[in-house]
Amino acid sequence: MARGLASAGADVLICSRDEEQLKAARDELRETTGGSVEYIVADMARRESVRALGEQALEKMGPVDILVNNAGTNLPQTIDRIEDETWDYMLELNLTSCMVLTRALVPSMKERRWGRVIHVSSIMGYASREARNSYSATKSALMGLTRASALDLGRFNITVNCIAPGFFETDLTDELIPADEKKRIAERAALGRWGKAEELVGPVLLLASDAGSYITGSVLLVDGGILSRAS
Repeated sequence: MARGLASAGADVLICSRDEEQLKAARDELRETTGGSVEYIVADMARRESVRALGEQALEKMGPVDILVNNAGTNLPQTIDRIEDETWDYMLELNLTSCMVLTRALVPSMKERRWGRVIHVSSIMGYASREARNSYSATKSALMGLTRASALDLGRFNITVNCIAPGFFETDLTDELIPADEKKRIAERAALGRWGKAEELVGPVLLLASDAGSYITGSVLLVDGGILSRAS
């Protein structure tokens, strides 16, 4: 998504906890897109770090037009074994960070009467799997946050939407899902395969641009047709 936005002409700011990875990603994005790419180190599971990220982003970039809230993780635990620490961590990272960063950046959007907020939820906000209690709860909550914020901000010409990816090939899914299960999941998709990261570029560009100017409060499902299958 960062590569797609930079290629489309946006000045991009990326963040994560690992500065070495950020430097490498920044340099690769600059080289491949020719765009302006910066980074800030931030831990999205720590509220004070998210607040600082918002302040630093405005200092480094000036007013922000497009916010993509993409931080998140999945720590599977069955409902009878959820640890308080895990539940709190998942809420802070997957949900609260989105609220805190949106709250920090929206005022400048309101002043200019233009903005795009895009939350990244999941197919797991609609359906779920065993032991995905905290993950599904946070991803469903993001959809509710999207709808409420769209009503708050619509009169300022700010749209708020949500992308709900299905099963995409990432480091996280490689860690959590064994190969035989990945094969079964692919067979359930109408397209017969997992999604590729670059296939999220089109959806994010739609929602981030004037092409999606009349779309707000919506959840865009990008799942290869998995939820189309009844059995």
